[in-house]
Amino acid sequence: MKILYSHRIQSRDGQSVHLEDLIAAFRRAGHEVLVVGPGAYAASRFGDSGGAAGALRRLLPAAIGELAELAYNLPAFWRLWRAVRTFRPDLIYERYNLFFLAGAWAARLCRCRYFVEVNSPLADERAQHGGLRLQAVARAGERAVWRAADRVFAVTRVLGDILVAEGAPADRITITPNGVDIGRFPEPDRAAAHTPVLGFIGFVRPWHGLDLIIDDMARDSTLPLDLVIAGTGPALPDLRARAAALGIENRVRFAGLVDREAVPALLAGIDIALQPASVAYASPLKLFEYMAAGCAIVAPDQPNIREVLTHERNALLVDPGDRAALWRAVRRLAADPALRGRLSRAARAEVLSHPYLWDENAARIIALATRS
Repeated sequence: MKILYSHRIQSRDGQSVHLEDLIAAFRRAGHEVLVVGPGAYAASRFGDSGGAAGALRRLLPAAIGELAELAYNLPAFWRLWRAVRTFRPDLIYERYNLFFLAGAWAARLCRCRYFVEVNSPLADERAQHGGLRLQAVARAGERAVWRAADRVFAVTRVLGDILVAEGAPADRITITPNGVDIGRFPEPDRAAAHTPVLGFIGFVRPWHGLDLIIDDMARDSTLPLDLVIAGTGPALPDLRARAAALGIENRVRFAGLVDREAVPALLAGIDIALQPASVAYASPLKLFEYMAAGCAIVAPDQPNIREVLTHERNALLVDPGDRAALWRAVRRLAADPALRGRLSRAARAEVLSHPYLWDENAARIIALATRS
């Protein structure tokens, strides 16, 4: 199958991991993929935050920046239309972005099958956190794209329900969680004898709650655990300062941005992997990497997380409203090597048996695209 993958991503972060791993899975299955997106993305490296265009949009007043996003549809449509005419795709597959209508226009004109992947309700998200000004335009654009799509892929059932409430046709929604390339993660060999290491990987935001973990590490002198934090993000300066102020800077290692190829080795050295908090509709990429690496996972007990993890079977899930629950779970795992081992094996087995693999996601998409 010939797949035109359309996107408007400019930063190299978790969303780019999803994009590139799914494209790689399509290609491993023998499909031809043409990627059409911003030129800045192709020239960027992992960890880049969007280049000059992204910086300019952040400096503009919100309404002007949103008008610029709408205006971007004109050059984006021209690129897509030229690609459609020369590549002649069987499928246009798009990673949805707010104010991005060019893919729907191109699919309509070429009468090509059009699939849209949705990772979050962006109008709601930006209205709550980013000061969205053109709300009516943004929501109308969302509904137009979702209704134009032959199939909408939501990463969680929670998100799927939100999309239906916002106007997406329920009969066109397929739930496709994020995944992992299991070939990058060797079978784990977890030694039970050593003191376990805590770990977190990803973009570090204040609401993740790693400050509470650092506080608990300092307070609980009976449990001298070390913590590895890998990634970048706005919370890092405060976390460094907090660890130093509490006198445990020698027990908290800030690994910085870790190259994608180095992630399996990093996780192999982490015994208890932390997802202290999660957005209510997200399918966190880190969870699938934790599972593939055979880490014992502690995560919040909420509906989107329960779509993947089960308390006491392949993780310990804790009440997100109980400030002390996360550390109680950490203490329990630290004191019980047998429990860590059981959860580790079950998490890895869950990835393989469900399976939460990019290759399976690609196969599911192709199966739907080839239906008459």
